[in-house]
Amino acid sequence: MEYIEIDGERELSGEIVLSGSKNSALPILACSLLSDKLVNLSNVPDLLDIKSMINLIESLGVEIEKKKITTF
Repeated sequence: MEYIEIDGERELSGEIVLSGSKNSALPILACSLLSDKLVNLSNVPDLLDIKSMINLIESLGVEIEKKKITTF
């Protein structure tokens, strides 16, 4: 496994927000069509591929509600 080692005078601190994986979100969106229950997905990346899949699913008559949630 690769890693980065930083040798400096000050300790690093802070937080980063990781985006969800497009390669996971696309098949999950497709599989959600197999359920007759409400499906909630979070941390879905805002990418053109995802938007295209959502448009395709909506064209099949499925209702999709998108919410922008920001947490800091």
